[in-house]
Amino acid sequence: MRPVLFHVYSGKMQWRTSAGDELEAHLGQDNTKDVTSQAWRTALDPAGEWMPAVLSAADRRLTEIRHHVPDAGGLVIATDQTAARAYATILRTVTGERPTVVLSDEAEASRRIEQFSESTSRWMVAVRMVSEGVDVPRLAVGVYATSASTPLFFAQAIGRFVRARRRGEAASVFLPHVPVLLGLANEMERQRDHALDRREKDDDGLDDSLLESANREESASDALTQEFSYQAISSLAHFDRVVFEGKEFGQLAEPGSPEEEEFIGIPGLLEPEHVHELLMQRQARQTRLRTAREASTGPEHTTTLPEPLHRTLREQRQLLNSLVGLYARQSGEPHGAVHAELRRVCGGPAVAQATVAQLQARIDVLRRRVHS
Repeated sequence: MRPVLFHVYSGKMQWRTSAGDELEAHLGQDNTKDVTSQAWRTALDPAGEWMPAVLSAADRRLTEIRHHVPDAGGLVIATDQTAARAYATILRTVTGERPTVVLSDEAEASRRIEQFSESTSRWMVAVRMVSEGVDVPRLAVGVYATSASTPLFFAQAIGRFVRARRRGEAASVFLPHVPVLLGLANEMERQRDHALDRREKDDDGLDDSLLESANREESASDALTQEFSYQAISSLAHFDRVVFEGKEFGQLAEPGSPEEEEFIGIPGLLEPEHVHELLMQRQARQTRLRTAREASTGPEHTTTLPEPLHRTLREQRQLLNSLVGLYARQSGEPHGAVHAELRRVCGGPAVAQATVAQLQARIDVLRRRVHS
C-alpha cells in the first residue's frame, strides 16, 4: 500500500447568500457548520481562483512524481458534471493536454477509464466514480474537489491512490482545509485498516458493497448540501500544510512560492520510513526561506497572507504544546518556563484564554527557535 501525503489548501472565500448578504471566511477557521459548507462550495467553484491554483499545484506534483514514475496519472474527483467539465478546461490550460473526462451516466465511461489506465496521459476528471470500476494502478495524484464528506466515501475515494506497484511509490492527494476532511485524513491509517478492505494476501479489488454504500450515503448527504442557496463571489488559495500518518508539516504559503514548492517537490519514490524525516527537513527549509525573504525585502514589501486563523483553537493549542515540548527537550528548560517566556515575548493571556492569532504568534516564535 502506498503512503498518502495530503496536501491541504486553505484560503479566503466570499459569497452571497440567498438573502442577499455577502459573507467572507477562510477555509479552516473555527466556523459554524453552515459557513464551512458554503465556504467549501465557494472554493470548489471553477470560476474562482482557488481551484485553478490547486489544480496547478497538483499538476506540478504530478510532474515531480513522473520524473521517477513516468506513467503516473492524476484524478480529479468532482461533485457534478458541470464542475467536471470546467475543471477539465482548467487542466487543459495548465498542461496543454486534454484530460480524460468520465461522467457517470455515460455508457462509455468504463471504456474511457480503461483507455486512461492503459495510456500515459496525465489527468482524468470524474464525477464521484467510486463505484464505476475506477481501478487505475498508475494513479498517484488526486484532487478531492467534491463536497462529499461521509467517512466511507472519503475512504473509498482515497483508496483509488494507495495501490503500490513497486517499493517506494507514494501518493499525493490535494484537499480543501475542511475540518471533517482533515479529521479523516489524520485517521487515514485506521481508515485503511477498516474501510478500504485491506487484504494481506489477496488485494485484487475494493469491496463492491462498500463502494455502493459509499455512493448511497453521498446521495443522501447531497440533499442536505443543496439546502444552502448561495452565489460564489471570489476565492483565493493558500498552501496550508501536509498531513502524513496523522502528523502535520509546513505552514501557510502562497501558491507558486518557494515555500510551497518545498512540499510539491518531494521525490516521487521514497521509502515510507524516510518520508517523515524528509518532511521535517522541508518544514525547516520552508521556515528559513520565509525568514530570508522577509529579511531581504523588509516587512513593508512582504506579501500579506490572511490572518493566521487557519487552525481551530484546539489544533493551535496542541501544536503549541508539541513545539514547547520539543523546544524544552532541546534547551533543557521546564515547559512552564518556555510558556512564560512566550507570553513575555508575544504578550497575551495564558494558553487556555489565548486567541488563535495569539497562539499562532507563539508558534511562529518557537518554530524559529526550534529550527535555528
